[in-house]
Amino acid sequence: MKYEGQRRSAAGAAKLRVVTSLQNDQVKFIRSLDMRKVRRETGLFVAEGASLLVTAREHGFVPQMLVLLAGAAESGVAHGLAEGALDAGSEVLEVSEAVLAKLAGKQNPQILLGVFRQRWAELPDSGELTGKEVWLALEEVRDPGNLGSIIRTVEAVGAKGVILVGQCCDPYSREAVRASMGSIFSVPLVKMSHEAFLARLAGWPGDIVGTHLEARVDFRSGAFRGPILLLMGSEGPGLSAPLAEASTRLVRIPMAGNLDSLNLAVAAALILYQVRGPALSL
Repeated sequence: MKYEGQRRSAAGAAKLRVVTSLQNDQVKFIRSLDMRKVRRETGLFVAEGASLLVTAREHGFVPQMLVLLAGAAESGVAHGLAEGALDAGSEVLEVSEAVLAKLAGKQNPQILLGVFRQRWAELPDSGELTGKEVWLALEEVRDPGNLGSIIRTVEAVGAKGVILVGQCCDPYSREAVRASMGSIFSVPLVKMSHEAFLARLAGWPGDIVGTHLEARVDFRSGAFRGPILLLMGSEGPGLSAPLAEASTRLVRIPMAGNLDSLNLAVAAALILYQVRGPALSL
């Protein structure tokens, strides 16, 4: 790769790579991670902002590359992140405002961004699940903002993780990562085909609670038997017939007026807090 120069970090030995050209190979590569195809092929993604990068560090994520605005590494949080990345052997690029503007999100650009490796989890075997666990499965969810917000809520209520069933949007897209506000680094994510997921449902030891517009049961009524698997369908079509039929209970959120559904992230928050509420306290 070609860089415009190098300078020593505050620690002395390690060096920041100074980049001022929009045609730099690393700049082009980071921009290419906006494309899902490239994220899928490389297994990498971009997170922006000091808060997200600190959260990533707290959960053991080491950036493949760290990008920061020229001068930002001299003090504060950016200094600590840069030194930690250099110590870990990561590439650290100190860039001009023009380069950072090209790399950062269009709204509220940050002075820091990192390139990280994606993490995907496996759904535990039935015998490893405990009665207190709650998992959320999302089928064909399409909106990355919704997905990121749901991942945030899953962490907030202490649920175990999110299962993405079928052709879902990418949780590692910039929009989803930003909406998760850092929870992307702490919430286990599992992706499964419909066939593999349905096979797992057959042996699920607790209640499988599906949300459905034709359900006759209020989601607030009754207690569920753990481990609980909550199923929610995509924005619009809702839960598919095979997953609805595999559910041990179908529930819905009662509404006034002519409404029949809520935003998926809002609906997920309501149900997750209802299910996990007894385990939460101030």
